[in-house]
Amino acid sequence: MDASTVGIRLASGIATPLIKRLFRGEGAGAGLVDRPVRISSYVSLREKRVLDAADLRRLAEGLVDEALATSGERRIPPGEEAGVATALAATLHALGDVTLSDLEAVRLGPRAFARELRSAAPDPLLSRDAALFHEDLLEATCLHILNFFTQRSTFIPATLVQQTRDIAELIAKIDELLNRIRRQDARDPEFERRYLDYIVRRHGTLTIFGLDLAPGSARWPLDVAYIGLAAENGRTGVPPGPADEVLTRHERVLLRGEAGSGKTTLIQWLAVSAARGEQAGRIPYVLPLRTLTRHGERLPPPARFLAAVGSPLTGEQPQGWEGRVLRDGRALVLVDGLDEIPEAERPQAHRWLEDLLAAYPGNRWLVTSRPAAVRGDWLTDQDFEELQLAPMSRAEVAAFVERWHTAAEGEAEELDLLRERLLHSVHSKPELARLATNPLLCGLFCALHRERRGFLPSGRKELYTAALSMLLHRRDRERGLRLPELAEEPQLQLLQRLAYWLIRNGRAELGRGRAEALIADALPAVPAAQVLGDAPAVLRHFLERTGLLRAPTEDTVEFVHRTFQDFLGAGAALDEGGLGELTRHADDDQWEDVIRMAVAQGRPRDRAAIIRDLLIRGSDRSELLAFACLEFATELEPELREDVQAAAGRLIPPATDEAAQALARVGPLVLELLPGPELVGDAAKALHTITAAGRVGSDQAIPFLARYVGHSSAAVRMELARLWSRFEARPYAEQVIARLPAEDPLTVLSDEALDALGSCSPRRRLTVAGPVTPGALARYLARVHPERLTLRDNPSLTDLRFLRGQDSLSALVLQRCPKITDVDALAGLPVRAAVLDLSAPAVRLGGVLSGWDRLAELEVRGDLSWSLDDVAQGASLTHLDARSRPRPAPGLRGLSRHKRMRTLVLGAEWGPATAADWRELGALPELRILVLEAGALDEMPEDLRLSSVEELELAHVSGDPKRFLRRLPALLPGLRLLSVLRSWEHADVIADGLRTGPVQLGWR
Repeated sequence: MDASTVGIRLASGIATPLIKRLFRGEGAGAGLVDRPVRISSYVSLREKRVLDAADLRRLAEGLVDEALATSGERRIPPGEEAGVATALAATLHALGDVTLSDLEAVRLGPRAFARELRSAAPDPLLSRDAALFHEDLLEATCLHILNFFTQRSTFIPATLVQQTRDIAELIAKIDELLNRIRRQDARDPEFERRYLDYIVRRHGTLTIFGLDLAPGSARWPLDVAYIGLAAENGRTGVPPGPADEVLTRHERVLLRGEAGSGKTTLIQWLAVSAARGEQAGRIPYVLPLRTLTRHGERLPPPARFLAAVGSPLTGEQPQGWEGRVLRDGRALVLVDGLDEIPEAERPQAHRWLEDLLAAYPGNRWLVTSRPAAVRGDWLTDQDFEELQLAPMSRAEVAAFVERWHTAAEGEAEELDLLRERLLHSVHSKPELARLATNPLLCGLFCALHRERRGFLPSGRKELYTAALSMLLHRRDRERGLRLPELAEEPQLQLLQRLAYWLIRNGRAELGRGRAEALIADALPAVPAAQVLGDAPAVLRHFLERTGLLRAPTEDTVEFVHRTFQDFLGAGAALDEGGLGELTRHADDDQWEDVIRMAVAQGRPRDRAAIIRDLLIRGSDRSELLAFACLEFATELEPELREDVQAAAGRLIPPATDEAAQALARVGPLVLELLPGPELVGDAAKALHTITAAGRVGSDQAIPFLARYVGHSSAAVRMELARLWSRFEARPYAEQVIARLPAEDPLTVLSDEALDALGSCSPRRRLTVAGPVTPGALARYLARVHPERLTLRDNPSLTDLRFLRGQDSLSALVLQRCPKITDVDALAGLPVRAAVLDLSAPAVRLGGVLSGWDRLAELEVRGDLSWSLDDVAQGASLTHLDARSRPRPAPGLRGLSRHKRMRTLVLGAEWGPATAADWRELGALPELRILVLEAGALDEMPEDLRLSSVEELELAHVSGDPKRFLRRLPALLPGLRLLSVLRSWEHADVIADGLRTGPVQLGWR
């Protein structure tokens, strides 16, 4: 840039000697030792103190005098020269703070470089004319500074080195771009748009049983129908979290859930949200195993994903598209229904998944199954997190009922009355509350309650029988269609044949031709059904006029839900006298509900025969199944009942989590056999015992669980606290929570629970998770001033006004509350430890941190604006975890005043980028644990020692690992433990290099 373009000109003969005084001497070479060369590293003010404040002031005055002498006209009023000189001296003092290299500064040019200096310097507080003169003078000075940089002997070699690096980086980026272009067919983006649109249309609606919508709208929009359920890990004791967020927390998940619990609906929701761009740009593949294996064929490779599920887009995708999506790690693979393929085929499914995972790492995977279909560690070796869908809470049941009645057609006043009556019945009648735990049964309740004008069946068998009757007849009758009249029994006979064929063959789908053949074989024995026509006509009737069968593709048929298949198949087994066939499959999870429903529908002698046969088989599973059948055996010989209870008693207390879940499926009957704490000495068995009781799904379990509140095991008490969400809030709070030790951790998930806690057992240490409202928080905090408070996973909080005046709050955690933008209420609180992890943009912490004089531990993540300068002067940090964005302009300035710092975690944006940053670390005499991102050690000055650091953790070690190992003893002489990623390509070299030394290697 020519000097004539700058508002002020300075004679080089006068300006250059002044500029040179700002910088210390140089050596020959490219300046690579302190790489990259930061301007601050050779500023006289910073390193050698050649210039003091008075020298700098005189230098600035000389530049002002020279500018005024050469400008031709006087640009500032008399008397303001001193102010401009002071401001220029302060701005030039910022040369010691900027993190640019000389090469980066020259690339910027004088105007942009002047802006960098002004941003790092204090406001000059000049008049308008003086401020303009100061800006022009600073720009002219910067022009001479940049010219001085280009004349340094190290500049040209350093520039050549940097250009070489830039060219190499550019070549690498071009190569990567070419690789991507080669990998990606030019037609991929257009096809993906079509495919994602198809996914939204295909999976964007669902069927809610018994809900009749307007003509042409027979399916319910997923956006309206979807009720967010919770998923939990029963082994860890962590409270349930939103099921639709499991793949944001885990890359691979095996999700278990009972029939009708919402597994398939969750897969639809995830597929549709991904297709709408809400899953980080992932491409969803919905793979129902019942469809992939309906004819016993091998599970498909990626190239056949679309064909295997019958997608109409099959053949239109660019060749190799599925493989490219998977190789790039962009896929969301949703595998539905492990339990819906025969047990003998599940090892093949495991190998199929294993091969896919090995070939295509980095994608997201969700596999669903009923709880008993595969063992607990079935996919553990593939790093799958195993979770279970929790039963619907009282609030979720209420939300479902509300939405069902909102979508239903009819008089609004009548529907409102039915809704209120239904909610009252479900909440006041234990037998109904126990059934209303999943979307399928809730939908049946809503439909039958409306059908029967407020009257509901009292048990599971009666519920299914009534639902079948409703689905076979109600739709045509209510719409006044004139069709052939067909009684219920002939239809059931034919449907039972289809259901039993599917059960016997371990399938959930069958071909349309096979279905027609089965009906054709049965029609001569069911003459009443011939009024509908031949077998194809009867099948069309079932598909079009009832709500029990559906056609997922043009050539396949399935029951609308597996529950109806099992119920009807059990009826067929009883009609055929196939009791022995039933009990021979007692150890096959696909037959478990079939056997239960056979006991429910059978005559007394059939029930006794089935249960007695289960006992004779003698396996743990068959004896437990016999015990579960007692719920449906309304009439049974007392001696046989006692034999069943005795056999089940041998399995109690449960020894594993799987056994506990199996007991829970028995229902409230198991509460009569489970032992109290005085009879269970082993803490693990006590934990499994309360797990079984807690998952029964009935408030009848509350008094039993209350007997364990004094247990010595913290894990048992933690499980009692976690089970709270499964029961009505207030009774559980009064009988269980209020009697747990106040120091035990406790998580509250609803307004009702928080209100109950506030009135019967206030806690000063508390975690509040999920959609708890500000009103409920304000009510609780008006009663209680907590010492420790965690707020997490709340999608609706926008501010923290309810925390004003909390003068006892010493520890605060805010995590995953995406809408919080106002944190002003935190100012002035006596916080000593804080975790702040917020993602809303433009949240500023400066005003909050400056008032926390007692702060000792701080963790900041997310999109939060702050710097170490903001930390209160009276605070002395011992623990700092800084992983927020963006990087603050001052870098790590101010870190060195926290002399008691022992643990320091610095994320990518916060890593030491200059020698000055590293010297801030070097001034921490008690620092023991240091965690850094990749490459940070490359910026560490050779003469710096971090003698107190004993543990170092790196995301990975960049560059030559042997050079890193050579430098390690000098840089960190007190190091005892180094942790790196096991997946780093040079991890073996590091391991070999540390094998004989004093430093231990830890893997991440």
